[in-house]
Amino acid sequence: MSFFDQIDKSRLPKHVAVIMDGNGRWAKAKNMPRVFGHRSGVKSVKLISEAAAELGVDHITLYAFSTENWKRPAFEVNALMTLLVDTVRKELNSLHENNIKLNAIGDIESLPEATKKALKEGIEKTKNNSRLTLNLALNYSSRWEITEAAKRMAIDVKNNVLSPEDITDHVFSTYLKTKDIPDPELLIRTSGEKRISNFLLWQLAYTELMFLDMYWPDFNKETFYEAIVHFQQRERRFGKTGEQLKS
Repeated sequence: MSFFDQIDKSRLPKHVAVIMDGNGRWAKAKNMPRVFGHRSGVKSVKLISEAAAELGVDHITLYAFSTENWKRPAFEVNALMTLLVDTVRKELNSLHENNIKLNAIGDIESLPEATKKALKEGIEKTKNNSRLTLNLALNYSSRWEITEAAKRMAIDVKNNVLSPEDITDHVFSTYLKTKDIPDPELLIRTSGEKRISNFLLWQLAYTELMFLDMYWPDFNKETFYEAIVHFQQRERRFGKTGEQLKS
């Protein structure tokens, strides 16, 4: 029986986050330039988006480019930005036809003009779609996001819009870039690395973590289905005991 047939459609995660790691190492293993790995990884993005939409997952958030990635060689950074523009424009009609909404979180205004323009065009064209929201974390850092949220909250306190006594974890969440997105229930990271890498630190508080020993370009629909099956086999207690969940 395939992994797809084992999935309980009534217990799907509403939001799956993914750290797409290993493109460069995948390319190196094939004696190809790192950019070849990034281009090949785009196919996996399309496959996971299709798989999530077909299943009925509401949100996918992909860690596409971190603020730390600017430290990479200029050639690779420029190639990534060009790839992003090309991919958004190439796949835009497909996203729209499949009722997939494109969204982005991160310091979008600091991206190169061409990248920012293509991204905003994609977001605008798909804004009314409702089957799946594809969130791209671009120029994103969780510490940056939390710091920016704290700044905006401090301004609101100063301007008497918000009282310190009213600040709760829920209120704080409304100042984050993900304020309109439920917290991820599952995080998948490829490449065998076992760390969060400054990604959705606040939002991952109760997320199930899954680390896979494969590079991102090798990720496909069946891998995604398998991850969902393993997720559904876990007991999510949120501080309770297993006995309490059964009662």
